[in-house]
Amino acid sequence: MDKNIAKFEAKAQKVLDVRAEFEGSSLADLYDPLTMPPRLVKAHQELDKAVDLCYRPQAFINEATRIEYLFHLYNQYTMPLLKDSKKTKKEKVNNSVIIEN
Repeated sequence: MDKNIAKFEAKAQKVLDVRAEFEGSSLADLYDPLTMPPRLVKAHQELDKAVDLCYRPQAFINEATRIEYLFHLYNQYTMPLLKDSKKTKKEKVNNSVIIEN
């Protein structure tokens, strides 16, 4: 995992380095889909691959499979939190004291 993190950090730095080559350009200019510099596109593609390897050993075949996988992970990690949250609300209702006048 440390190897993957180091690779990710190196690729992220590469993106920053390539962006620095265009110091007169705004982020809006650099990330315009029609005029984005090819070197920046390539640096981001390499960064995407490095990020992918932090999640699983093979790269994703396309953006849709990446998003599907990440949402699946998100659901795995958040589902227990939602169950605990609902249980806590029910416990509060069951433990509340009703005062009548």
